[in-house]
Amino acid sequence: MLELKGIYKNYNAGSVNEMCLFDDFNLIIPDGQFVAVVGSNGSGKTSMLNVICGSIPVDRGQIIVDNKDITAQKDYIRQRIIGRVYQDPSKGTCPSMNILENMSIADNKGKKFDLRKGINKAKTDEYRQILSTLGLGLEDKLYTQVGSLSGGQRQALALLMSTMTPIKFLILDEHTAALDPKTADIIMQLTDKIVHEKKVTTIMVTHNLRYAVEYGDRLLMMHQGRAILDKEGSSKAQMDPEKIMHIFNEISIECGN
Repeated sequence: MLELKGIYKNYNAGSVNEMCLFDDFNLIIPDGQFVAVVGSNGSGKTSMLNVICGSIPVDRGQIIVDNKDITAQKDYIRQRIIGRVYQDPSKGTCPSMNILENMSIADNKGKKFDLRKGINKAKTDEYRQILSTLGLGLEDKLYTQVGSLSGGQRQALALLMSTMTPIKFLILDEHTAALDPKTADIIMQLTDKIVHEKKVTTIMVTHNLRYAVEYGDRLLMMHQGRAILDKEGSSKAQMDPEKIMHIFNEISIECGN
C-alpha cells in the first residue's frame, strides 16, 4: 500500500514567486489498484508523481510504502520498486543502443554489476518472445537502434522495459500524449494488458478523459494540489468524459477563466 500523509510542498519558498502546491495533501492507494489522474495544467498531477518517485523533496509529510517511511529515501533507491514511463518516448529508452541492449539494461535493473558483458546472449530468445507479445514486430528488430523506431514502438518498448523486473508501482506520466490517436489506443491496450497480467499498482496521469474513464479502477481529479474528485468501483463506472468536462468547466469559471 502507498500512502501520502500530510504532504506540504512550496516552490520558490521565501521569494515573491512562492507558490504552495500541496497543503496537507493525503492519499492512500491500495495494492494492485489502477488509478487514473486528471486535472488542468498546474493542478499537481505530475508533482504528485515526482513526490512518489523522489524526484522532488517534500517540505513536510511522509511517503509510506507497506508501513515503511521512505520520505528520506533517494530517488535512485526508490527506482528499484518503481517503473516509470514518460510522455516523451525518448526518455524511457537509450536511442543509441539497439533493442537487445536496452532490454538487457532493463533486465539488470537493481542488480549488482561487475566486469562481465551486460548482454546475456542466452536470454536473446526470451527477449524475442517477450517482444512478440506486443504484436508490433519488434521481435524481428533486436539489433535495430531504438532511435530509429517510431514513437509508438519506442513507447511500447519503454512500457515493457519498465515492468521487466519485479516492481511495486508503475508510474505513467501522460505516456500517450505525444502519440497519434491510433497509436495511443494501441499503447493503452498494451498498458491495460500489462497492468492486469503483472497485477502492479499503477498511477496514470492523463489529459485524455476517455482513457481516464475507460481504464483503471479509480479516477482522481486534481486541482490546486487537492483531489477534488475521487471515484472508484460503481461510482467511477457512472462517470463519462462529458461529466468530467463539466466539472472542468465549473472549476474554470470559479477561477475566473
